[in-house]
Amino acid sequence: MIAYCLAYPILYLISFLPFRVLYGFSTFVKFILFDMIGYRKKVILGNLRHAFPEKTESEIQVIARQFYQYFCDMMLETVKSMTISAAALQKRFLCTDALLKDFQYFADQKKSVIIVMGHHGNWEWGGNSFGLNCPQQLYAIFRPLHNVYFNNLIIRIRTRFKTKLMTDRDVIGAMRRLKREGSVIATAFLADQVPASKSVYWTQFLNQETAVFWGTERSAISMNMPVIYADIKRVKRGYYRVEGRILVEDPQQYKTEGLISELHTRALEQDIIAQPETWLWTHRRWKRQKPPTSL
Repeated sequence: MIAYCLAYPILYLISFLPFRVLYGFSTFVKFILFDMIGYRKKVILGNLRHAFPEKTESEIQVIARQFYQYFCDMMLETVKSMTISAAALQKRFLCTDALLKDFQYFADQKKSVIIVMGHHGNWEWGGNSFGLNCPQQLYAIFRPLHNVYFNNLIIRIRTRFKTKLMTDRDVIGAMRRLKREGSVIATAFLADQVPASKSVYWTQFLNQETAVFWGTERSAISMNMPVIYADIKRVKRGYYRVEGRILVEDPQQYKTEGLISELHTRALEQDIIAQPETWLWTHRRWKRQKPPTSL
């Protein structure tokens, strides 16, 4: 509570800074984190070297510097979310017409959908923007923080613009309850997290054996929900565009184990390769090793 009481007024004041000043401050924070402290530099550089073995060390260092700046920008953009207006958010975060048509296509059929994406681009702004633009009611899956005060702050930020949350503890149960109630929803899965369960799908992702959690695939099949893949691309500093496509229209035709997981993993991999500096390289994505007996 003490940490929250000390931090909240500072964060709230920062959220009122004009974007030009905010990004100037972000550049300063990047200097502290990257050049002075080297925050998680070993993890970031290790991840990049394993993901892109074909790149030279100088190329890896360039991506790392670009990532640090993006990371600082995104942290402060998240703070800005405390007070940003809906109009300002929509100006800076655009959904393509093609993607919105895909959502509307299923909404017209009264169908709920699953959105699958990764920690690529500003997913925090993405959640609020989807909430404003998606014809279905958006539910983002949320892992509660241990600190109840900061947890409540994150909830307020993520639900400012129509978006609702469901905890990761009972996703299927919540989706079934909403279905019984007749709600037409879009449930957003961030599919590049490290799975907590031992039951995972193993595949090659960015040149490494990677555990992929079954949530997207098994939810789509059990709930009979189409899957839309979405990716957030940074157009320039402070401006994003979310693109996507229908990945699976009829999940009952994709019951071969691992097929849906492979589809969304390959899609995310291609987008990370195209814009590597905006993926979350601080993430210890490969801390789990594939057991020798796994197939």
